[in-house]
Amino acid sequence: MAEPPRSCDCFVSLPPGSKENYVIFGKNSDRPRDEVQEVVFYPASSHAPGSTVECTYISIPQAEHTHAVVLSRPAWLWGAEMGANERGVCIGNEAVWTKEPVDPEEALLGMDLVRLGLERGDSAWAALNVITGLLEQHGQGGACRETPEPFSYHNTFLLVDRQEAWVLETAGKLWAAQKVTEGVKNISNQLTIGSEISAEHPALRAVAQAQGWWSGDGDFSFSAVFSPDNPPARMEMAKRRYMGGTALLQQHNGSVTAEVMMSILRDKASGICMDSEGFCTTGSMVSILPLNPDVPCVHFFTATPDPSRSVFKPFIFSEHVRPVSMVMSPQYGPDDPVRTQPRFQQQVDRRHQLYRAHQTALTSPDAGVSLQETMRYLESQCLEEIEAMLRGEIQGQELGDLFFDCVDTEIKFYQ
Repeated sequence: MAEPPRSCDCFVSLPPGSKENYVIFGKNSDRPRDEVQEVVFYPASSHAPGSTVECTYISIPQAEHTHAVVLSRPAWLWGAEMGANERGVCIGNEAVWTKEPVDPEEALLGMDLVRLGLERGDSAWAALNVITGLLEQHGQGGACRETPEPFSYHNTFLLVDRQEAWVLETAGKLWAAQKVTEGVKNISNQLTIGSEISAEHPALRAVAQAQGWWSGDGDFSFSAVFSPDNPPARMEMAKRRYMGGTALLQQHNGSVTAEVMMSILRDKASGICMDSEGFCTTGSMVSILPLNPDVPCVHFFTATPDPSRSVFKPFIFSEHVRPVSMVMSPQYGPDDPVRTQPRFQQQVDRRHQLYRAHQTALTSPDAGVSLQETMRYLESQCLEEIEAMLRGEIQGQELGDLFFDCVDTEIKFYQ
C-alpha cells in the first residue's frame, strides 16, 4: 500500500439524540482531490435466476430482486461511497487498517459492498447480513482509487434505518458488529468496537487466538485485538478527527437535525470537512429517516466537492423519479481505463455538468462568494419546507422531480 487513504466520517443520530422523531444520517466522502463524485438512481429490478452482476472488478451471482437505490459514488467504479434505498436504509463506509493483511487480488471493494447491501437489504440488519455474507464468500480487495499504484484497504460501515443503526467493522473476511438503538454515534478511519459486540464472524475469536493476538482469557475487544501494532501516521491523525466528530455530536445531542448534521459535515476545524494536499471531501450526504413509516425519507446530496462551498439537494423516492443526467458522469464503455488491462493506464474526463458549473463558479472568487450565499439561502429555505412537509404542515410537491429541479436551479445560478 503506497499511501494510506485519508478517508471519511459517518454520523448517525437516533432519538433522543435527534430533535424530532427522526433518525439523521450523515457522511463525508474524502477522496483524491480531482476525483469526480456522481449521484445516480437505479430503479427496483427483477433478475432472472442464475444471472450475474458485474461489480467494479469481479462478477457475482445477482439477486432475483434489487431495491431502488440512490448512490453517491466515485464516477469510475460500480459501487458507492454512500447511498440509500427505497426501504429507508442508508449505508456509508470508511477505510481502516488491521492486523489482517490487505488482499492484493481483485475482489469486492468496500464501495461495492455498500451498493450490494442497499440493493439487497430491506433493513440495516438485513443489509449487514448481505455484506458479511458476500464478504465471507468473495473477500474484499482491489485498487481503491483510479491510479496504477497499489492502493487498497479494509472497511468499516455504518448501516442505518428508521429504527436502529449498526456499526460493522471488518478485517479481511472477519468482522464484528455493534447495534445502536438510541443517541448519537460516529465512525472514522479506525476500529471502534470494543467488547460490546452484538454479532460477529463465527471464527473471529478462534482466528485471533490462533494468531496469538488474543489469549482467550477475559473480555474480547475487537478494536484492541485487530488494530495494527504500528498504525500509519494518518490513522493516528484520524483519531483526532474521530474525537472531533464525537465532540460535535455530543454538543448537539438531543437537538440534532438535518441542518445540524450539515453543519458538522462542513466543519473544517475538526478536519471532518477535508481540504489538504491530495485529498478533499468530494461528496456529502445527509438523510432524514422518520420513525413513522408513512412519512417519506429525505436524502440530501451535494454531488460536488467541499460541503462548506456546496449545497445539499433533496432526493425522495417516488413512483416517478426523474433521471438527473446533470450529475451523472460520461460513460466510456469497454474502453474505460477501469475495464482495459492493465487498468488505469490513462485518465478520462469524468466531470458531469453540475461539477463543471460548480468549478467554473469557483474560479471567480467574488462571484463565487455571492453565488454561494444565494445557494445557501435557497438550501435553508428548502430545509424549512422539507421539515414542514415531514410534519404534515404543507403538502409535498411532485417528489420525483425535487432533486432534478434543485440541480437544475443550481446550474442556472452558476451560469
